[in-house]
Amino acid sequence: LDDPGLDIAAGEEFLQEVFQILLEEGVQKSTDVTQKVCDWKEPQELRELLDLELRSDGEGQEQLLQRCRDVLRLSVRTGHPRFFNQLFSGLDHHALAGRFLTETLNTSPYTYEVAPVLVLMEEQVLAKLRELVGWSSGDGIFAPGGSMSNMLAMNVARFQRFPESRSRGNWDLPRLGLFASQESHYSILKGAALLGIGTDNVHLVRTDERGKMIPEELEKEIQRVKAEGSEPLFVCATSGTTVLGAFDPLDTIADICARHRLWLHVDAAWGGSALLSPQLRHLLAGIHRSDSVTWNPHKLLMVGLQCSAFLLRDSSGLLQRCHGVGASYLFQRDKFYDVSLDTGDKSPQCGRRADGLKLWILWKAVGTRGLGQRVERAFTATRYLLEQVKRREGFQLVMEPEFINLCFWFIPPSLRGQDSSPEFWDKLGKVAPAIKEKMIRKGSMMVGYQPHGSQVNFFRQIITNPAVTRQDLDFFLDEIQELGWDL
Repeated sequence: LDDPGLDIAAGEEFLQEVFQILLEEGVQKSTDVTQKVCDWKEPQELRELLDLELRSDGEGQEQLLQRCRDVLRLSVRTGHPRFFNQLFSGLDHHALAGRFLTETLNTSPYTYEVAPVLVLMEEQVLAKLRELVGWSSGDGIFAPGGSMSNMLAMNVARFQRFPESRSRGNWDLPRLGLFASQESHYSILKGAALLGIGTDNVHLVRTDERGKMIPEELEKEIQRVKAEGSEPLFVCATSGTTVLGAFDPLDTIADICARHRLWLHVDAAWGGSALLSPQLRHLLAGIHRSDSVTWNPHKLLMVGLQCSAFLLRDSSGLLQRCHGVGASYLFQRDKFYDVSLDTGDKSPQCGRRADGLKLWILWKAVGTRGLGQRVERAFTATRYLLEQVKRREGFQLVMEPEFINLCFWFIPPSLRGQDSSPEFWDKLGKVAPAIKEKMIRKGSMMVGYQPHGSQVNFFRQIITNPAVTRQDLDFFLDEIQELGWDL
């Protein structure tokens, strides 16, 4: 014990080498349009290349550095300008610096004493997000993803109506009713299961042809649930649905919630960043009337996974009362500083990542105006691609996009001119998966597809990366056309 159990000098030398690999392979090559989006390998081939077995003895530095190179080289490059596969993409250098800092500090922002800088940053970022929603006060916490933020909303709503549920559980509660649109995120169903409310008590409200919740149908569902003897509790409206990018009419839904005294939560995980743009914030008109909001800056703002804010309009300490247990080994009341800064008890988690740091650094770097311009650029790029899709033979829109989700079919020459028979749609449904397999094996780009309701598989193109240019968008359509031409 007289000497350290680590070779610190060798460790620092190793890190310097790793940082160089990160810069070359993880940043420069991953954002270089001339590189592949992915170097596809079948699972067994990849297992052999990576040599995943964990052995009794360690490996030398050169071998470990090669392992690091292999991880980066054989992983999907989500920062690539031609990665359109998820609601997150691209790489922001300032946010990445924040992620490096977070990992290096290796602390949890549950108490001020172990994370003084990070606690104050989180406080400031959450306040700024609430301000953009339209609240002058309130509360909030960062959660591990939008699904968990939505579940926090459900739990807080139940506690607010039935405080005894915290200690006594669901035994004495009436049968609760939750409401969300047919286009809502699946986390609402998962949350109902996790919280013991039950998926049968989630009532999915009909949407219009654009994927927006129909307020009249919400009213009917609430009345029906009441007539059956259940207790309506919670409505989740969506601002930016996952597939179609639809924005529910919040003001009208808020009127209904006020009339029935229901908790209104807005899942703005995807669309919340439109609040940063003076041109686009009208899409979320009425969001200030909600009781809680989910907002994922790791999506449209390129903050990096993960960064999900759960925002609460209540400023009475509801979040603390709902989740806090006051562990005496962590949240002592007789500390020498302001213990209101020990915010960790507001979360169901104990250890938490300091997800506010990378957003704070990015915000400092580009400002509110710069973040808004980033959202507007993505919107403009989608408009450009929309016009190109309309002009090109063989491309057919699923519907006119409201936001940044562009959904379309590619119809190969072999299927053009055929009537819309069941056989035609059956064949068309196989086109997108076949094209995607080709592009991934080639490594040229990556884009998502899915069926939706009665509609067969179509492409869902998402642009969030400011590095995407007109050339990339033209390449995207050219590549789909080339890969699907002979299907």
